[in-house]
Amino acid sequence: MPKKEITGKTIRVTLVRSPIGYTKDQKETVFALGLRRMHQTIEHKDTPALRGMLNKVIHLLKIEE
Repeated sequence: MPKKEITGKTIRVTLVRSPIGYTKDQKETVFALGLRRMHQTIEHKDTPALRGMLNKVIHLLKIEE
């Protein structure tokens, strides 16, 4: 069975607040997203797993579609 083609939708994520002082799982989620320093911006493909990660730490991020 062939895999479905995912459309080229990407999400741009920027770390705007420090994860210092937040729980360990939130710090690990920010790190797993690929964000290492403040005001760093990365792009990810829009997937349900990514949306769940972003929802967990949305108060630390700026998200652009």
